[in-house]
Amino acid sequence: MKILVTGATGYIGKRLIPLLLNDSHTIICPVRDKKRAENYYKEQKNIALFEADFLNIESLKNIPKDIDAAYYLIHSMSNSAKEFHVLEEKCAFNFKRFAESTSIKQVIYLSGITNDTKLSKHLLSRKNVENTLASKKYALTTFKAGIIVGSGSSSFEIIRDLVEKLPAMIAPKWLNTKTQPLAIRDVLSFLHKALAKKELYNTSYDIFGPEILTYKEMLLQFAAVRKLKRSILTVPVMTAKLSSYWLYFVTSTSYKLASSLVNSMGVEVIGKKSNINQILDINPMSYKKAVQLAFNKIEQNSIISSWKDSYISSGKLKNYVDEFINVPKYGCFRDFKKRNVKDKERALNRIWAIGGETGWYYGTFLWKIRGFFDQIFGGAGLRRGRRHPTELNAGDALDFWRVIYADKEKGKLLLYAEMILPGEAWLEFKIEKGILYQTATFRPRGLAGRLYWYAVMPFHWFVFNGMINNINK
Repeated sequence: MKILVTGATGYIGKRLIPLLLNDSHTIICPVRDKKRAENYYKEQKNIALFEADFLNIESLKNIPKDIDAAYYLIHSMSNSAKEFHVLEEKCAFNFKRFAESTSIKQVIYLSGITNDTKLSKHLLSRKNVENTLASKKYALTTFKAGIIVGSGSSSFEIIRDLVEKLPAMIAPKWLNTKTQPLAIRDVLSFLHKALAKKELYNTSYDIFGPEILTYKEMLLQFAAVRKLKRSILTVPVMTAKLSSYWLYFVTSTSYKLASSLVNSMGVEVIGKKSNINQILDINPMSYKKAVQLAFNKIEQNSIISSWKDSYISSGKLKNYVDEFINVPKYGCFRDFKKRNVKDKERALNRIWAIGGETGWYYGTFLWKIRGFFDQIFGGAGLRRGRRHPTELNAGDALDFWRVIYADKEKGKLLLYAEMILPGEAWLEFKIEKGILYQTATFRPRGLAGRLYWYAVMPFHWFVFNGMINNINK
């Protein structure tokens, strides 16, 4: 079969596509950034990438029309609570118009459980998308999941941050909200097995794990898996804004995303029972088992996808790597250093391991201070870390940077700053003809940007000088 998969570089898409390829299907992927997607799928056969944006109906003209089925996995096109529902509905409408012009017989949509009468804006948006996608020209199969538990998922990483960092918590009352967490492996099984299943055409099912748990119970069970003793006291006086700040400062989420999560976490997510498990022969695993399997992946450094690599994890919406790949030369400040390379392979390995738990090789305390101030002013700080200790691909998050270009064979790594700045910044590492070049470029925005550069210039000299020396050790 020829299958169209939207969200090919997203958390679900990157895990679903290999399953479809193993079944010898041909995969068509419309992506907003083709170069970023090519990094993920360059070793795969039977996959075709087309640069397209479902916010722009004109960009969909080059996608093939001879398609048998499609997965709709587009979520959260913006982190702005004021506009995300509008953009999601527009994407769904444009997708529907495109799908109705093709030979698609089935569209499979992953949504969220929306049974409560008082839905958050995000859950209400999911419901509106489902209504928009419904068509008389193709069959729609909708799966509505609650909290998804897996290595790299946003809910898993937020719970992990809370449990690992806080031995005792004074937490908001929404920790008593009930939900039914579902393992990512089970989510993928539902999506995979539903393909071309005619009895699921024009149907909608809630999919969920075997247990009804409160968020507090999820935290405590997570702690038990990690063999950690944790105490949690819930209080009724914490406002939504305070709750958002609590999540923002303790976990790796941005403030805007924390606000959206707080609004959603006040809503009970209890699925409606059905016979879908029997139809697809799926027996969802327990929450504790899902957590344990997630840590097995983490310990093996085999996390396939992470929500932190999404473009909105920084609290901004930077859609295209191409927009920042050409480092400007005019009107910019530069810190340029070079060294003769003693061991090229070792130097490249150190460059590709930079950030995250490895750190930045010099002035760790200063980097942490910069990350702290970035977080105070609403930035990502150093909390996102990195998905893998030694691998980097274009589009990956790297502390408060975004990987714009990464080619180890050509000896070049380019990072773009997603920290809060009065301007724009790039950091480039390049090895050519036995010489390591390290260039920090800053394009200031007005007087504030120029004052900022001169204020930090003394620190830059020490930090960047120490960094290139230690990379080249």
